[in-house]
Amino acid sequence: MIVEHVWILIIPGHQDAYEAAVREALPFLESAPDCFGAELRRQIEDPNRYLLMIKWASVEAHMAFRASTLFEQWRALTLPHYAQPSEATHFSEVLPR
Repeated sequence: MIVEHVWILIIPGHQDAYEAAVREALPFLESAPDCFGAELRRQIEDPNRYLLMIKWASVEAHMAFRASTLFEQWRALTLPHYAQPSEATHFSEVLPR
């Protein structure tokens, strides 16, 4: 299992609208094959910055989602709130617990 780590900077003042959009869009993301859930956190120091963490079976599972209509639905709801393109990267588990 891997974790996708996405830094998101939203338009100032869009926090409530962005969080509502993510709540609405989560079922599209979490219903993707080989997605094992997602978590959204808001940065304390900068309330316009968010961290989205998504558990995938593999990077390939994430890429398959990005090529799907589920991703298009996710993006249609969340992208209007972005101040700039998000920054995503993937992490493998080094110390299983």
